[in-house]
Amino acid sequence: MRVKIMIALMLATFLAAMEGTIVSTAVPRITSELSGFEQVSWVYAIYMLATAVSAPIYGKLADLFGRKKIFLIGIGIFLAGSALCGIAMSMEQLIIFRAIQGLGAGAVMPITMTIIGDLYADLSARAKSQGWISAVWGFSGVAGPLVGGFLVDTVSWRYIFFLNLPFGLISFLMLILYYKEQKMNKTKRHIDYAGALIFSVGTIALLYALLTGSQDQSWLNPTILSLIGFSLISFLFFFYVEKKSPEPMIPLTLFTNRNISMINLLSLVVNGIVISLVVYLPIWTQGVLGESATVAGFVLTPMSVCWTLGAVLSGQLLGRLRAEQLIITGTAVLTVAASLLSWLSESSPDFLIYVGVGLIGLGMGLITPIVMVKIQASVAVEQRGTAVALNTFTGTFSQTFGAAVFGMVFNLVTIGSGHSNLGSSFESGTISAEQLSEVREVLASGVHVVFTGTLLLAVCSLFLAIFLNKMDKQQVLAKK
Repeated sequence: MRVKIMIALMLATFLAAMEGTIVSTAVPRITSELSGFEQVSWVYAIYMLATAVSAPIYGKLADLFGRKKIFLIGIGIFLAGSALCGIAMSMEQLIIFRAIQGLGAGAVMPITMTIIGDLYADLSARAKSQGWISAVWGFSGVAGPLVGGFLVDTVSWRYIFFLNLPFGLISFLMLILYYKEQKMNKTKRHIDYAGALIFSVGTIALLYALLTGSQDQSWLNPTILSLIGFSLISFLFFFYVEKKSPEPMIPLTLFTNRNISMINLLSLVVNGIVISLVVYLPIWTQGVLGESATVAGFVLTPMSVCWTLGAVLSGQLLGRLRAEQLIITGTAVLTVAASLLSWLSESSPDFLIYVGVGLIGLGMGLITPIVMVKIQASVAVEQRGTAVALNTFTGTFSQTFGAAVFGMVFNLVTIGSGHSNLGSSFESGTISAEQLSEVREVLASGVHVVFTGTLLLAVCSLFLAIFLNKMDKQQVLAKK
């Protein structure tokens, strides 16, 4: 029975994670058909934004009303959003429908990990199972551009959304049939509506301001400054409401838990590394090297393969090595990989790209299952869903925030150059050879700056891992 439940969870994870990146290689065709190149970042960002906002809410609801019911609701919303995306007739419609997709996907990662925590009491078995889910997450997240590129080149970009429907229904039905959850306590539970509303509004305001500012570099615009100020006030008010609530959406004890705080900070950094690669390496491959959408997706394949390998290996090694040692190893691998990619140039050999991408996947694979094990071991069972969801929010927020910050940096270099043909540079034959060469040079400069930022994040992650290891040793000595 556990195997069937795991298959259903892995399938749902595959679809939700893939949707975060599958549009990357479809962007040129989507903008060509629907227009709106200036809105393209919202196709990525709105999905991650909706996922980030909804994940903590789903986590709390799963703790209150049961994992199965809330998980099925999330999958249903995700499939409805997928169907709508496939029939979108304008860029505005596509962005709205991607938001619906993201609202459904917000349930998948936190509740999946929470269900596994409930199914497996043994830490080693839990780590192995979470390793497989992390492997699927890594594989699907970076296999998305490959699948998207293939569908765009052979059928239509619309099928990157229609693909979710049959597989999502299979996962939905398998969970209904095979997942028998223990009945929840019938006592009346308090729902923190005020906390959920304030948190959602504050997060949306902040990320909207960041994404809008990164598009046109109008950071001193009164609207953007007002949104940032509003979000900061909202978060302060949110903490006040949570302090007074009998059952807060996010218990403040999670922020005072040193293990949880350090792990979430680490997740914030390493997920920024991943989004920089997933978004800008296809731009490098298509825009700078002039390759097809399928090839651009294939370049990311080593990440998915090595992520899977690292996640499985991490689950097997836990017990022989301490969790902190595995995290240090993973962040060290990320630092080496980011160093290689920061040296990338138009004349770099292909193997340099593949090695760097593969090492990013290996490092993330070593880290992600251990992060979940440490979080679940740091909280009580009744807070497990909320704690996992908070970490999921942190990771998704990191990708959204990273997309905004890296987008700002990339636009400063590219759009700031004043070149008028950036929107057509990905597809060969649309501009002259001389103009294409100029555009590729501009894009190469922008991606290089982004990957330099990626290296800085990798170094930060290594220092955080070392500090986490030192902190754990101090806690062990204190217990003695």
